[in-house]
Amino acid sequence: MGTTFEELEKQARALSPKKKALDTSVDADAEELWIEEAQRRYDAFIRGQLQALPGDEVMRRVRSRLK
Repeated sequence: MGTTFEELEKQARALSPKKKALDTSVDADAEELWIEEAQRRYDAFIRGQLQALPGDEVMRRVRSRLK
């Protein structure tokens, strides 16, 4: 059997910040694009067009998909 979610999470948390960055290329517009995306999602949430889930629920769903 493959790596369990808990093992994978432990390995990921042990990585240095530099190794956690999966994409090492530099995109000058990336930060601005992420800010725009975050604002778009926030606005949709405020308008009631996007639902938020508790973190525990999100993690439960992830774990169930990785089994």
